[in-house]
Amino acid sequence: MAAKTVQLDIVSAENSIFHGQVSFLEVNGAEGELGIMPNHVALLTKIKPGMARFIKQDGSEEVLYLSGGLLEVQPTAISVLADVALRADDIDEKAALEAKERAEQAIANAGTDFNYEAATIELAKSLAQLRVVECIKKNITR
Repeated sequence: MAAKTVQLDIVSAENSIFHGQVSFLEVNGAEGELGIMPNHVALLTKIKPGMARFIKQDGSEEVLYLSGGLLEVQPTAISVLADVALRADDIDEKAALEAKERAEQAIANAGTDFNYEAATIELAKSLAQLRVVECIKKNITR
């Protein structure tokens, strides 16, 4: 018996990242991690910067970095509209490490007019990118 699947479309402002059938999607929603399977109840939510992991129809897994956006789930289709979506191969690990260090230094040296929210968002994005790269390097997904 073939595994049940659902249509997944992941697009960013720049291009279409993935279009195909999947049996599972994991993404960081506004209220926490979400696991989506075929016939999931309808859902519309913001997504936070982080890793998206999905299992394709052939059983292989793919991991992406999403900088945020919207997730729409219908029983037979899932749409991810991401601000930025990158495959691990497209992430500049050195730039992500530098962004992480800059954000950490900015937080550590915060003055009175410091924008803490912007710095923590930048830190979260760089950490999420590094997590995707690390998962691919170690060939793990959690």
